[in-house]
Amino acid sequence: MTESPFVAAIDQGTTSTRALTLDSHGRSQVVAAIEHRQFYPQPGWVEHDPLELVKNIESCLSAAPSAAAVAMDNQGESCLAWDADTKEPLSPVIVWQDSRTQDVVDRLKAEGAEDDVMRRSGLPLDSYFSASKLAWLYRNVRDAERLHKAGRLRLGTTDAFFLDRLTGRCVTDITTASRTSLLNIETGAWDAELCRLFGVPMESLPEVVDTTGDFGSLQIGGKGVPLTVSIVDQQAALYGHGCRSAGDAKVTFGTGAFALMVTGPALKRGPEWGLLPTIAWRKHGEEATYALDGAVYTACAAVNWARSLGLFESFDEINSFDGPAAIDRGITFVPALAGLACPHWNRDARGAWFGLSLEVKPLDMVRAVLEGIALRTAEVIDAMASLTPIRGDLSVDGGLCRNPYFCQFLADVLDRPVLVATENELTAVGAALLAMETCGMPVPEISGRTHYAPKTSWADARPRFTAACEAVKSLSG
Repeated sequence: MTESPFVAAIDQGTTSTRALTLDSHGRSQVVAAIEHRQFYPQPGWVEHDPLELVKNIESCLSAAPSAAAVAMDNQGESCLAWDADTKEPLSPVIVWQDSRTQDVVDRLKAEGAEDDVMRRSGLPLDSYFSASKLAWLYRNVRDAERLHKAGRLRLGTTDAFFLDRLTGRCVTDITTASRTSLLNIETGAWDAELCRLFGVPMESLPEVVDTTGDFGSLQIGGKGVPLTVSIVDQQAALYGHGCRSAGDAKVTFGTGAFALMVTGPALKRGPEWGLLPTIAWRKHGEEATYALDGAVYTACAAVNWARSLGLFESFDEINSFDGPAAIDRGITFVPALAGLACPHWNRDARGAWFGLSLEVKPLDMVRAVLEGIALRTAEVIDAMASLTPIRGDLSVDGGLCRNPYFCQFLADVLDRPVLVATENELTAVGAALLAMETCGMPVPEISGRTHYAPKTSWADARPRFTAACEAVKSLSG
């Protein structure tokens, strides 16, 4: 790609594995991208083939044979079991979307365990996180108990399996471990009581290590290349956005909207707001940097749903609109199509339009959808700001950020400038930047942002939207 020294980042995601190179001038390039199969053996079950993922990682690595170092980011909560001696998988990867353990989670909630889990791990009881999946593997994998007694059973997230198989180090970085519900969020170590509660043998878990450091050597093109970074995907994206100091925040608008804000060395909790503390990163030899995590369950998914209803055909149709905003005309949409997360935390709530009349046209309804997503995002950012003041502009990325109307409305409703990243691979870029820093290479500034300054105040609209959210919550019973 370039004569300048560069690093490679492997972004091992839910649907594909990608390799990106980044040099000291800030020039990035995706040099490989390989999709992998999704398996749905039963309703609610989602699985990957772990050997297919390893093969794809190796193929992506081969596309960057001259890299000075490699970083790798991972899916987060997806996990599996494998043999410590042979490194062979004993199970498929149970993907983070998988809900096969919901009955276990419901039982633990009924037994009153959620407060203790939240206090220790910082996370609510939810089948989304790895703990109940790892326990399911221990109970259901053939020969798991025998291998455990022999000291050969390994249970962990995908990063630990990849590292064990590719470099011989069975470790997981602290950011990924913080998404399992088994890590004590304050001590940064596996919590014996959480392991007992879920039924996961702690001795089978990988060692928890820093986000940056020596993860071993990868064989690329017949030579060893150091792997210096392992990190969970959303935290890598946070770093890619340039968020470093307390109050720096980003939102990624994908299927849902995922907000992260750095809180620095201070662990801050906001359960009453539906905010989750998490570990942003822990660089080698330094203390952990914490963050707050907040989500809107449906963002791009809500727009795609509106399109599937026939309310619009082309995305170009909804880049701009004539006349007053929908909410200014009394038309409101609450995007609770999969429930309401932060700050409402009501999984049973469902989406709804308010203020419909015979004069309302399909594009008016779509406009209300875009505004509703922006207003829900503003609720999350407000919740975060109640715990740590947000510094400066809000950095955003993702599919919805290609819509100028949405970006301008978001800036207006937040009364804060919004910076839209033009770099499409911020997750991999964030991991690569950490690798450069770890290796002592010059770290480039990632430029290229579209700036949206607030133009209109929507202070009067916020109470109306809050009332609409309360209405859908009351209808959920």
